[in-house]
Amino acid sequence: MGLLTRALLPLIVAMSLAACGSKHEETPRKAPDAPVVITAAGQIDGLRRGVPIDKEASPLPMARVENFDRIRPVNYEMQPPTIPHAIDNYQLTVNTNRCMLCHTRSAAKKFQAPPVSDAHYLTRDGKVLEQISSRRYFCVQCHVVQTDAEPLVGNRYEGLNTTLAKEEKQ
Repeated sequence: MGLLTRALLPLIVAMSLAACGSKHEETPRKAPDAPVVITAAGQIDGLRRGVPIDKEASPLPMARVENFDRIRPVNYEMQPPTIPHAIDNYQLTVNTNRCMLCHTRSAAKKFQAPPVSDAHYLTRDGKVLEQISSRRYFCVQCHVVQTDAEPLVGNRYEGLNTTLAKEEKQ
């Protein structure tokens, strides 16, 4: 028996068996009269906001950037702080980082801006650099602008400081 025959034989047998089994006809199922509504009790529906999947939701209003220059507290260790001002026209390219005009160690005091943390001057291996590490250069990969956006879903999250304060009172 040739190589081609041995390769095709299992395929021919499988097709023959499938053809024999296809003579059995299924009785067609009747579609339900009304659409079945499955409620997802306890499920989060933050993105669709209750709009059925086959309908288009009206977009939420655009959130406004808060320009209060108020630094929000962080909720957990190593959380990147949010940006307390607009950055719409800031240039952030390989050659230019507008954020560093105010937030480098040398300029922060002059502009009354918080300097970037020491972690931004470390390599992955912990070596200290004179300039911002290239892996920390693009600020908006971790930091976001503060807005007045309402949460999409309810949230009872409490930061570490709040939790510790409650424990101290008890």
